[in-house]
Amino acid sequence: MDIVFLVGAFIIILAGAELFTNGIEWFGHKLELAEGAVGSVLAAIGTALPETMIPLIAILFSSGRAASDVGVGAILGAPFMLATLAMFVTGVAVLVAGRSRPTGDVMVVDPPVIAHDMRWFVVSYGLAVSVAFLPAELTWPRLAVAAVLLGIYGYYVLEHLRAEMAHGDADLAPLRMHRLDRRSPAHPVPPRLRIVTFQVIVALGLIVLGAYVFVGAVSDLALSLGLDEALLVLVIAPIATELPEKFNSVIWVRQGKDTLAMGNITGAMVFQSAIPTVIALIFAADRWAVTPDSLIAFGSAGIALLSSAAIFVPMARTGRLQGRRLLVGGVFYLAYLGLVVGRLAGVSL
Repeated sequence: MDIVFLVGAFIIILAGAELFTNGIEWFGHKLELAEGAVGSVLAAIGTALPETMIPLIAILFSSGRAASDVGVGAILGAPFMLATLAMFVTGVAVLVAGRSRPTGDVMVVDPPVIAHDMRWFVVSYGLAVSVAFLPAELTWPRLAVAAVLLGIYGYYVLEHLRAEMAHGDADLAPLRMHRLDRRSPAHPVPPRLRIVTFQVIVALGLIVLGAYVFVGAVSDLALSLGLDEALLVLVIAPIATELPEKFNSVIWVRQGKDTLAMGNITGAMVFQSAIPTVIALIFAADRWAVTPDSLIAFGSAGIALLSSAAIFVPMARTGRLQGRRLLVGGVFYLAYLGLVVGRLAGVSL
């Protein structure tokens, strides 16, 4: 039965992702936003918000240290999954699509936009993780960093919104729900913003619903197979919460819109490294600390930064991003999985 729910959830997520990618492009076009802003801000925030609710609920509305630990683990797991497995999945999509693309596996991205995202990710996430090495009882530096992170993300969004829309942004597929607009029931007449917004909301609802069912099915399946709860929290749960929404990037790769595909991931990395960490720094400051018990969890942050460097430093040097380079994320994911399994087996670090 869990397999049936997994398949059903997968179909719902794909349907929502297809509606979302189509709707968010139109939404950005109606607001005259640049492609980078659409992918790195609108799409990234839209798909990251559902996962952000998990640590928010765990930390603010649940009691006990265990709930705080779950929240902190979810916050650390999001950037890790984006920097490793989400990159790997996108890289596979590029290699598959590259057979029919004139550029092969070279992604048609705007390197300055992607590099801009990754710089802010490294700064914000590095800053957030650095205060975890301070004594747990020292709260004021954590509060100060939380304020800085809010300012960083606000400035990051403002920079993207100031960018000019490219001339080619008007080449859009028909809005899937354009027939709901009585004024313009047929494409190519542009649909009204209210119809575009409605489609985006419906798409997000489908993604959230599919992800909710997916999380439950994966958790039940893992427990029925007798997997350790720590493995579930550190590895399996982040897959269930982060990876489904990143099918948006796969769809954009298939459509040849690589800047949107990568911006959806790198923008989400900036968001997850700034906003959810603020929740932990303010409301679970004593748990945002590197201790022997939390070493593996915070080790995921180091893996995320290393994977990002391995993927994007060569892009900064050569000015191009190859799909095969994204496959490195899978190697780092397996490396971290090995650390988790080794820890569960009693191997000391």
